[in-house]
Amino acid sequence: MPELPEVEALRVFLDDHLVGKEIARVLPLAISVLKTYDPPLTALEGATVTSVARHGKFLDIGAGGLHLCTHLARAGWLRWKDSFPATPPRPGKSPLALRLVTVDGDGFDLTEMGTKKSLSVHLVRDPVDVPGIARLGPDPLADTFDRDAFAAVLAGARRQIKGALRDQALIAGIGNAYSDEILHVAKMSPFKRTADLDEDEITRLHTAMRTTLKDAVARTGGVEAGRLKSEKKSGMRVHGRTGEACPVCGDTILEVSFSDSSLQYCPTCQTGGKPLADRRMSKFLK
Repeated sequence: MPELPEVEALRVFLDDHLVGKEIARVLPLAISVLKTYDPPLTALEGATVTSVARHGKFLDIGAGGLHLCTHLARAGWLRWKDSFPATPPRPGKSPLALRLVTVDGDGFDLTEMGTKKSLSVHLVRDPVDVPGIARLGPDPLADTFDRDAFAAVLAGARRQIKGALRDQALIAGIGNAYSDEILHVAKMSPFKRTADLDEDEITRLHTAMRTTLKDAVARTGGVEAGRLKSEKKSGMRVHGRTGEACPVCGDTILEVSFSDSSLQYCPTCQTGGKPLADRRMSKFLK
């Protein structure tokens, strides 16, 4: 799933490649992708792209006073193309969900793999008209989101820290992968309770969050859109690396599986050398 660093890299890429260009057409090709109908997508035809913004994991393309907002969800992606076939694609079983073409002939496809279709596109007059954007918490890389602001968010959470980091209403943009990475850097169990964090641990976690995300953003800077997925994977220390050696201590990275996801962690670095047993139903380590 694309998270804050990858979506930020896509924002920068589109800012370089799309801003200032006139939109020729926007074609929805999957019935599930478009979540709004007023204004219609045809309202973008002839409009010039004036901005590309990011709200958490949402991309926001501004054109003609409107905002084309998309969330790539678990299996979605944006693929830039310098040209397209003359014949428009037909809706069908392909991964293609939406196509935006400029008058210059370039543009992008939104694609989504798999059978569970969660990619969403909204065309709105104001980004806050998108429910997912309206509910977002603060951006973790915003200058205003300092250590004290982070502590205030956690004080109201009272839950396991892994879940708190992933909750978009608390903090915008962090998902399963980077929450694993942040907790590894902070040397903290994914299931430690936010209420049990002392002042030093809050500081350590805030620093780990900021440095992990900033490093990931820096690493993806200048990377072409098509290479961002592989770049994300190559930069992971523990996430997706079950059975491999921890790059810090050399211990074996372990996994806890859930119905629709999994997390990875290092026992030596994060849980005092003890594995998190019994998967979902165990008592969580501090």
